Amino acid sequence: MMRIAIVVGEASGDILGSRLIKALQQQHPNIQFEGVAGAEMVAAGCEPLYPMEKLAVMGFSEVLPRLRELLKMRKDLVTRWQENPPDLFVGIDAPDFNLKLEALLHQHNIPTVHYVSPSVWAWRENRVKKIKGNIDLMLTLFPFEVDFYKRHQIPATFVGHPLADEIPLHSDKQTLRKKLGLNSNAHILAVLPGSRTGEIKRIAPDFLRGLILLHKKYPDWQFVTPLINKDIYKQFETLKQDIAPKIPIVFIDGQSRSVLAAADQILMASGTAVLEGMLINRPMVAAYRVSALTAFIIRRFNMLKTKYFTLANNLCDEMLVPELIQEDLTAENILEEIEKQFLQNKKQRDYEKQRFHDMHLLLRKNASEQAAKAILAVTTQHNL
Repeated sequence: MMRIAIVVGEASGDILGSRLIKALQQQHPNIQFEGVAGAEMVAAGCEPLYPMEKLAVMGFSEVLPRLRELLKMRKDLVTRWQENPPDLFVGIDAPDFNLKLEALLHQHNIPTVHYVSPSVWAWRENRVKKIKGNIDLMLTLFPFEVDFYKRHQIPATFVGHPLADEIPLHSDKQTLRKKLGLNSNAHILAVLPGSRTGEIKRIAPDFLRGLILLHKKYPDWQFVTPLINKDIYKQFETLKQDIAPKIPIVFIDGQSRSVLAAADQILMASGTAVLEGMLINRPMVAAYRVSALTAFIIRRFNMLKTKYFTLANNLCDEMLVPELIQEDLTAENILEEIEKQFLQNKKQRDYEKQRFHDMHLLLRKNASEQAAKAILAVTTQHNL
């Protein structure tokens, strides 16, 4: 009987964890799992020592009031696993909690694996010092991350991205339009202004002003916006009434992936959605804006280490998704980039489609199965 400890801190990690548990069970039936788990992992067979929600906090102001509780929780886990060591520990994402936990367990000769690399390759590279020598293996979702870790002498394995496994290589645009009640013949622009209150506040006004210009020039286009919840809908709808009350927008409750696949083009806030757009293979324009102070600090101290802002461009290593960042995010620039894309020649569009398709194939590796194999290899190596 093998015993594996796992800690996750948010819903995406819970989904990854549940799939990893199932893949490990297929390859090695006699495994017990315990740790910090969500409903998906519990259903897959993980014994919850703490509910995942205890860790699901973000930002300094949210963490500070609960810091003592979080530190006690980590101390309790370390004590438990030092006294009764598992065969292996897996920290899934949640780097602020897991990296320190992994270091403490690793010091006591417990094999440790971190699944989902923190974005040290793009942001605050000095954090890699906290990883080196404190884990047995880093499992990465993207191939270029392995090269970064090799430069820092940290063992790493690329296992692929679960989204690439989930999203089909080809999607039926017309079937999805029918399902969503959208115009089957119109040119559809999916508009995704973000999923957080701060993003809506900083990005949506310019998106709406851009839609005014686009609607004036292309009145037959249909604009479609999927919104994650009622609060975000209310915030965006209020802005729409103030800025663009006469612009027709079809609002969809959730179903963002279906909306992306039903669209001809996408205007979106930069984030994971851009990766989804690349995997669904639609032409996109991505935008983002942080506070003026944050932008100043990032530029002043040269904190961003990547060539491009969006993940899709960094993966392809070329500017295939126009990026409108900070002061470049204007209504006029939105019109220009969307129109340029709309009018691009077939040769260029076919090239971009092929590049996105190639990236999809590269990331489509059955991530859970690959992660399970790599984890079991660590346990075998440790027991030699």
